[in-house]
Amino acid sequence: MDLSLIPKLKHTKSSNFFLLAGPCAIEGEEMALKIAERIVKITDKLEIPFVFKGSFKKANRSRIDSFTGIGDEKALKILEKVSNTFDVPTVTDIHQESDAAMAAAYVDVLQIPAFLVRQTDLLVAAADTGKVVNLKKGQFMSPESMQHAAQKIKDSGNDKVMITDRGTMFGYQDLIVDFRGIPTMRRYASTVLDVTHSLQQPNQSSGVTGGRPEMIETIARAGIVNNVDGLFIETHFDPSTAKSDGANMLDLELLEGLLTRLVKIRKTINQF
Repeated sequence: MDLSLIPKLKHTKSSNFFLLAGPCAIEGEEMALKIAERIVKITDKLEIPFVFKGSFKKANRSRIDSFTGIGDEKALKILEKVSNTFDVPTVTDIHQESDAAMAAAYVDVLQIPAFLVRQTDLLVAAADTGKVVNLKKGQFMSPESMQHAAQKIKDSGNDKVMITDRGTMFGYQDLIVDFRGIPTMRRYASTVLDVTHSLQQPNQSSGVTGGRPEMIETIARAGIVNNVDGLFIETHFDPSTAKSDGANMLDLELLEGLLTRLVKIRKTINQF
């Protein structure tokens, strides 16, 4: 996909990977603006095309008492404010057909969660908005099967589609990344590696998903070496207090160093 099709996206002429990054969920305006400001400064310095990520609602939770959001319209308006304040595009998840048009009024990219990527009506609703659609690969799906999800978007008259790999189930409580899938999925659409969700440890008896954030750089480096088009990284200034997915998030203080090293690796890879 031509990155210039994403409104407000900067540095599209650079040879860098692009980045979808931000908190798992929008917890409030102050936190969203604080995180966005820091990432914008880093990505402008490194000339990385950047899309701010934040879920306006977390519909897929293990327990009924888990945090789901601060209110749909309130969170979407915060995403809009982030976009207007920092002149960056934004991406958020949708979970049902009615979410598509609602979210599309505020954000630039609609994301289909991995558990929902086979839901045809949801994909068609997202495609019909004319927005860029990011399809998360189901943890239960092969890379090859994602061609059909991408084709649903294209057959709905929207060629602005990308695929994100967020790991594959390995037993009941772990995920692995099969890097053979990256060149396969790149045949169907621009491909993103979701570094942080790939390190989740789901289905814990506590009902709270675990993670291995110490492996973030390992997975990210491998993705860059294997020519992934973009990276997806959830980050927070205090992951221990994040209301969703804190166990696998990257501490915001570590982001600049990580991205600096990844840019150097990409520059080296681009020579071959």
